Amino acid sequence: MKEIALHLLDIAENSVAAQGRNISIEVVEDLSSDLLSLSVTDDGRGMDERAAQQALDPFYTTRTTRKVGLGIPLLKLAAEQAEGRLTLKTASGKGAKIEASFRHSHIDRMPLGDLSMTFLTLLVAYPHVHWVFVYRVVDAAGQSRSFEFDDAELKTALSDTPLTEPQILKFVRGMFEEGIEAIAPQTVK
Repeated sequence: MKEIALHLLDIAENSVAAQGRNISIEVVEDLSSDLLSLSVTDDGRGMDERAAQQALDPFYTTRTTRKVGLGIPLLKLAAEQAEGRLTLKTASGKGAKIEASFRHSHIDRMPLGDLSMTFLTLLVAYPHVHWVFVYRVVDAAGQSRSFEFDDAELKTALSDTPLTEPQILKFVRGMFEEGIEAIAPQTVK
């Protein structure tokens, strides 16, 4: 995977597969600390200590469609290559939380990628899940701005209208794009 947003998609899909009903994704670009951090938290079935250790091993998977499980190990490697780390906090029946950090300015840090499309994909693909998305930027002066989206209000307002209706998709995508773009750090061109 070449973008952090794709890693988030993979980890969130693992949370859905683990029967998570409430999944939260947080991405923080802290320029004052030169840190990019992300977390995915779920209330799924979790893992015991042995399974948690195996989840970090690229040659272990519970999937039957392939013989390796690369998602978490590849994210761990990507974080470590950018002077960061990955932690997995979980317990059987208690859900899981994966946190990864990267030195923001590190030359080997992969790009963040399209967060708005990742969020939209998860929201539409798994409408039975309660999603909370947070994107926060702390500027060099320590000022924090954030975009937060909790799908509960939208799903209540839509009632039986599916999220896949073209006008709904357009509205939600626009909301994600505008919210993220409004606070994203400006890049030098």
